Amino acid sequence: MTDYPKPPFPPQTQELPGSFIPMQPRPDHGETSWRGAGRLQGKVALITGADSGIGRAVAIAYAREGADIALCYLSETEDAADTARMVENAGQSCLKLEADLSDPDACRMVIERTVQEWGRIDILVNNAAHQTVCEKLEDLTAQEWDKTFAVNIHAIFHLVKAAVPSMRPGSSVINTTSINADKPNPSLLAYATTKGAIQNFTAGLAQMLAERGIRVNCVAPGPVWTPLIPASMPAEKVAHFGEDYPMKRPAQPVELASAYVMLAEPMSSYVSGATIAVTGGKPLL
Repeated sequence: MTDYPKPPFPPQTQELPGSFIPMQPRPDHGETSWRGAGRLQGKVALITGADSGIGRAVAIAYAREGADIALCYLSETEDAADTARMVENAGQSCLKLEADLSDPDACRMVIERTVQEWGRIDILVNNAAHQTVCEKLEDLTAQEWDKTFAVNIHAIFHLVKAAVPSMRPGSSVINTTSINADKPNPSLLAYATTKGAIQNFTAGLAQMLAERGIRVNCVAPGPVWTPLIPASMPAEKVAHFGEDYPMKRPAQPVELASAYVMLAEPMSSYVSGATIAVTGGKPLL
């Protein structure tokens, strides 16, 4: 709880979608700390937004737990190549899938490629996200609103619908929502609205898919030190990101990975429809 860096951080900005490589301090995705125990041995996992941030941490953890990984990313080829290297160094197969998930056809392509490679999907982690900061309603354009919904919630629908026919009983869908689903930041209005939709989608889908033996859950992070932060926020906000939470800092991506492993592993067979809060001590409600 006390080993990770606290704000203030160096003021910094990037262009969307961002990269973890130039971030100061460099995010910890578990590169040197995650030790696997075979909890996902023989599984096939598709992770969206897997090049960096939470997705990279989950990919590293899943691979070290014994899963083969399909890495889906937007355009961050250098980050994705490094994440793929981490997966392969763990002794697992890795499929890199560059795709703009705001396009429903791209969502279906990602599923098709994964199924072609391994014949099934055991774990679908819907983690890709888009956000921008708008302090006034007048600054929030219709184009930005539509893009946020297309990436954050519409893509999840298209991915799940395409994936379910190739998911066997015991499979797991894990969605990334946010503390913003319950405590919306007004400057992230579009993002927060989609995160609320994800939480409700998860709860309803868990009931719909229970009879097929497919579990559906979501993780609700608080502030996490990922490229999305310097790529979507002003430098002065980045410098103090997460300091208003009880632990006085943002999470490092590796600190989210255990929740995703727990929700994916077979021993969590009665956990479905749940929201796992990883918020550094700040309650959701």
